[in-house]
Amino acid sequence: MQEWANQLCENRQFGSKMTDSKYFTTTKKGEIYELKAELNSDKKEKKKEAVKKVIASMTVGKDVSALFPDVVNCMQTDNLELKKLVYLYLMNYAKSQPDMAIMAVNTFVKDCEDPNPLIRALAVRTMGCIRVDKITEYLCEPLRKCLKDEDPYVRKTAAVCVAKLHDINAQLVEDQGFLDTLKDLISDSNPMVVANAVAALSEIAESHPNSNLLDLNPQTINKLLTALNECTEWGQIFILDCLANYTPRDDRESQSICERVTPRLSHANSAVVLSAVKVLMKFMEMLPKDLDYYGTLLKKLAPPLVTLLSAEPELQYVALRNINLIVQRRPEILKHEMKVFFVKYNDPIYVKLEKLDIMIRLASQANIAQVLAELKEYATEVDVDFVRKAVRAIGRCAIKVEQSAERCVSTLLDLIQTKVNYVVQEAIVVIKDIFRKYPNKYESVIATLCENLDSLDEPEARAAMIWIVGEYAERIDNADELLESFLEGFHDESTQVQLQLLTAIVKLFLKKPTETQELVQQVLSLATQDSDNPDLRDRGYIYWRLLSTDPVAAKEVVLAEKPLISEETDLIEPTLLEELICHIGTLASVYHKPPSAFVEGSRGVQHKRLPGSSGSGESVESPDPGSATATEAPPAVIPSQDLLGDLLNLDLTPTSTTGPPPPSSGMQMGAMDLLGGGLDSLMGDESEPIGGDLGGSPAMTAGFGAPPAAVPPSFTAPVSGGLDDLFDLGGGVGMPVSVYVPPKTLWLPAMKAKGLEITGTFGRRAGVVQMEMTLTNKAMSVMTDFAVQFNRNSFGLAPAGPLQVLTPVSPNQSIEVVLPLNTVGPVMKMEPLNNLQVAVKNNIDVFYFSCQYPISMLFVEDGKMERQVFLATWKDIPNENESKFQLNDCHLNSDAASSKLQGSNIFTIAKRTVEGQDMLYQSMKLTNGIWVLAELRAQTGNPNYTVSLRCKAPEVSQCVFQSYEAVLKN
Repeated sequence: MQEWANQLCENRQFGSKMTDSKYFTTTKKGEIYELKAELNSDKKEKKKEAVKKVIASMTVGKDVSALFPDVVNCMQTDNLELKKLVYLYLMNYAKSQPDMAIMAVNTFVKDCEDPNPLIRALAVRTMGCIRVDKITEYLCEPLRKCLKDEDPYVRKTAAVCVAKLHDINAQLVEDQGFLDTLKDLISDSNPMVVANAVAALSEIAESHPNSNLLDLNPQTINKLLTALNECTEWGQIFILDCLANYTPRDDRESQSICERVTPRLSHANSAVVLSAVKVLMKFMEMLPKDLDYYGTLLKKLAPPLVTLLSAEPELQYVALRNINLIVQRRPEILKHEMKVFFVKYNDPIYVKLEKLDIMIRLASQANIAQVLAELKEYATEVDVDFVRKAVRAIGRCAIKVEQSAERCVSTLLDLIQTKVNYVVQEAIVVIKDIFRKYPNKYESVIATLCENLDSLDEPEARAAMIWIVGEYAERIDNADELLESFLEGFHDESTQVQLQLLTAIVKLFLKKPTETQELVQQVLSLATQDSDNPDLRDRGYIYWRLLSTDPVAAKEVVLAEKPLISEETDLIEPTLLEELICHIGTLASVYHKPPSAFVEGSRGVQHKRLPGSSGSGESVESPDPGSATATEAPPAVIPSQDLLGDLLNLDLTPTSTTGPPPPSSGMQMGAMDLLGGGLDSLMGDESEPIGGDLGGSPAMTAGFGAPPAAVPPSFTAPVSGGLDDLFDLGGGVGMPVSVYVPPKTLWLPAMKAKGLEITGTFGRRAGVVQMEMTLTNKAMSVMTDFAVQFNRNSFGLAPAGPLQVLTPVSPNQSIEVVLPLNTVGPVMKMEPLNNLQVAVKNNIDVFYFSCQYPISMLFVEDGKMERQVFLATWKDIPNENESKFQLNDCHLNSDAASSKLQGSNIFTIAKRTVEGQDMLYQSMKLTNGIWVLAELRAQTGNPNYTVSLRCKAPEVSQCVFQSYEAVLKN
């Protein structure tokens, strides 16, 4: 509809003498018939008028599809205005009349060769907008010509048409080679053609995240930067967004790009400015901080951001949301610009609140005096929400800048003296946090707070006041009376206040047991017997049992020393912040959410990361999707609701390394301890295992950490190839080789696990299956108390001991962990067969993810069959249980392949050569006793192998073949 309106407005410039409103007012009975007659008129003017009437009817929603053939006949004209109108009609009705639309194809083809470039461009633009499969194949040839047209206007229009056509039929575009032509247009002499080619390729790349369409290299980047200076503002945005996806090779290239992008900061269009800021913020990561240019760049970034704040309120808000991200990453950019964030009287509330937030982030010892004076002024405003935020901001300043704490407390006390209800309540809430941050420092103000007890009517303020009374009960003479006054209306209070009151009275009892025994019994009775709230009831029972069984332990638990609160509790988590910086100038930067959180549909959303700093010693990740790590899709993190029956019931108790394994019967697993005590407290009585039916290998029963009882014979002596053998065994079989361990992949992204990132792989070393993980803390707090548990799985994999993380993991620290596994856990067939669902617990939360293990790690060392047994077993397995696979691009001879496979316990029993084709006969045995037999055929000089697998459990064949492929190709 918007496009029709735009075209109608465009057509006005061709100047009809009367206004166009008359086309919307005809209401004759035979209107369609009359229009048909006028469309077939010989007079050009009458024909044009008729088409305008048709477009007008179409615009207001009337069905004029019956006129399709008559309107299409009007295409044969030199009049540009008429042609535009007809094309507009075609775009709208081609979908409902696909057979009729084919009539227009010849005209499109003809118009694409018109001497007038405007007509050629109009034809190719319309072709891209007609979303009809039947027509698309006819449009390939005209599009190909337009992509190589001599006129840049036609080429730039054709570039966008390729993206539209790709959306309709991606395969056709790839088969016709349009993507290669589009890549060639990046080298075009016209900057607008370059910009449109980049826009089209970016659009296509978004729907195919793994395709390497925009192959950015220094030469391409140089072409884009050259075009940047000469194209329109929207072209500049496309190019800058494309540059932001490039990772420079070193700091020198990064500086060079920054120098050429910096002039865009002075552009009049705010979108261009933000796109330039995004590129500079990303590339600054690679510049050493001691470089002179780094300091210059910081100074250059401030003025354009400040200028954005003089725009209209809506633009200001978008700019402020982006600045909020920037100051969290690099506060030094705007540290001298505090005054521009001071609130103006006529700012809308959404701008005021955002400015307030940024003021706190920029607050420092140098500017705290003027910030506090400003905040105190805001606290006397008339806008209640804004005043509340201003009072909270004073509290945040106290917590952030220690030197200002005393001044902030004094300011808050002044505000309490105003006796304005909502100001007093907010002040009490923030003073509670100040007490937490600076214990035994400002408690002298408690008396003033207690004077205002009666005026508190908001749950958060009441809860804060109750916490203060309970925490400092020994300093308040009438603490019991104050808490008793709250207890009178216990059932009318909100849950937050009830919970706080229960804890405060228990604290008071532990501090003054003789005076408050009656009070504590009253509150425990109210919480446990008269309350329907499960949280309140549970807490009440816990306190009751603690007090009745072990008062000393109760004191240690309830009166334990509180950890100090951090200065910035509302900072965005670092991994998310990095991603949002890469999306500056987009909706993600306004919502402060990654695109995956609000973009729906089939398009894959790529998670972007900032490059590593050259000064930090980190290697810069290559953006090349052809690299080994990039091709492996990260496993999906399992949403907890999909696992309600299994993972929510996991007992996260570490399995004992010496005791018997847990039972695999249908008995319910223990529920998780939600109160977060040590994991050892979750240990239940261990029952004897139900043996026999799990099919575990004998080697595993000797103890979880024990190596296998026997070394395979192939590691002790090579097998000779005597003439009396049934088959002729080639050399090389039996040589000890290294075991293949897949590279680590991302199992649990930090964004899904509150800052905990887990990468890992599986291996088999000295007969023991191992899960090898790297745990990285990307949160802002220390992580401890790690534990792991597996869901039931196809082969009974379970941890053979607790997860050994011996030291706390500090922020930005990574540690390597090796977890030995056994195969005597509970069994349940998974889809796919080698899928493993894992729960990891730490002091923050429990997180769930799934990963897939290579089945080769379950091949045991005694998996080599005797030859006669092999022949008999091969014949015994029915033919329908045989699966054949093709293994391509394997450039190994049969001996090398045999040797490599033996490292993963795939043993060659015999080798035969027939007419230049080597045939290896192999066996392997899984930990649950399942045997798999294989025939590997390799033709000399041919890199393609044929693998035939026979097994009494044919569902394992696909996984076994994947192991063949992984071992032989790495």
